[in-house]
Amino acid sequence: MAVKTIRNMEEFASVSGISRPTVSKYFHDPDSVRATTRARIEAAIEKYDYRPNLYAMNQNRKLTKNVGIVVPLLTDPYFAEIARKLEQHCIEAGYHPTLFSAHGDPVHEIEALNTLRSIKPAGVLLAPLGRASDRSALERFCAEVPTLLFDSNVDEMGLAFVGSDNMQFTAHITDYLCRTGEPPCFFEMKRPTNPNAHRRRQSYLDAMARFGHTPHVISVEGDGWDFEEIGRLGGHTAFAEGLFPGNTILCSNDRLAIGLLTACYENGVSVGRGEGCQVRVAGQDNHPHSRYTCPPLTTISHDYDAVSKHAADALFAAIDGQAAPWSSTRLEGRLILRDSA
Repeated sequence: MAVKTIRNMEEFASVSGISRPTVSKYFHDPDSVRATTRARIEAAIEKYDYRPNLYAMNQNRKLTKNVGIVVPLLTDPYFAEIARKLEQHCIEAGYHPTLFSAHGDPVHEIEALNTLRSIKPAGVLLAPLGRASDRSALERFCAEVPTLLFDSNVDEMGLAFVGSDNMQFTAHITDYLCRTGEPPCFFEMKRPTNPNAHRRRQSYLDAMARFGHTPHVISVEGDGWDFEEIGRLGGHTAFAEGLFPGNTILCSNDRLAIGLLTACYENGVSVGRGEGCQVRVAGQDNHPHSRYTCPPLTTISHDYDAVSKHAADALFAAIDGQAAPWSSTRLEGRLILRDSA
């Protein structure tokens, strides 16, 4: 029986049972995929006598100095800060950065990627929406354009992932709060927008079990990116219904904590470590405004400089042809002690 003739990479991916992006990565650099995957691809190459049309793969990819930066929401201070630093690294390396916001919407995320295709970028630094993203569309884009993911990882897509170690974030600040007062409850959104919130919740549960304490998770209503108002309204509900089990509250992120601080003020609840204070409140991220809240917010900080530089350098190395197997780099956070906890 004659072996089917394979006309293009999509057909080869289909008959080999390997995803199109993985097949593409293999033909660009065989060492960039796992050894077991490489063996399956090479067996299929032998069986179907398939060779990709390298000219077709590259005919429209004249290398530019454009680099795209895509974030979920540019009005979020964390993403604004990390994007600012990525822009600086691109400019210093001689690239021309173009910044896009997905506005928290997967449709806008795809529109941003389609716009980037039109300017033929040398590479892209992408912080995807995560669970809300169109994964098949992301796969296709990462197969066509050198793309490094940061902040939120999606199924080992792209060249690599660089971000903060959210599990370490929460474990570290939970440990501090347990050692210096009552064990904390965990204040979060019931349907968190940022996928890192799920890792932080799990890390809190793991840490409390490890320290021998009973975890208490308070999940408040609210959708979208208006975290401060969600935290404020959720705080009012929690106080009214007596949901806080003790006097220490760890928030899933600083923006929720800022909203909760407002709810504390509006309920006449004093916050801090000093005599007469009723609750301690801590956040996570080191939001650029967290030092200016009242009282200033105890938090755990991203290493903005290290994350942005590591991500940019990894992308530039790939653009320069220094291919490497997919990797995940997660950088630890630093505890910032202020008056709120």
